[in-house]
Amino acid sequence: MRYDALMASYTIGEAKTQLSRLVHDAEAGEEIVVRRGRTPVARLVAITSAEGAVKRAPGRMRGRIKMREGFDEWPADVARALGISD
Repeated sequence: MRYDALMASYTIGEAKTQLSRLVHDAEAGEEIVVRRGRTPVARLVAITSAEGAVKRAPGRMRGRIKMREGFDEWPADVARALGISD
């Protein structure tokens, strides 16, 4: 999509001071163009749910992660200091 003079357009400094409002506007469907001087350099648009959603598959890493022997054991001096053992 090319830069259109009718789009909301802000300099980098303006965008920094109004970022929260600009993000809100982008979430509402508005496309914001950020300029360096008069030159457009970036576009702020909302991430659609398909782009933002990461599908998680439980157990996907099963068998690929190994814990060392004794991983969850406290060193004796630390366990005594924390009152976990005598």
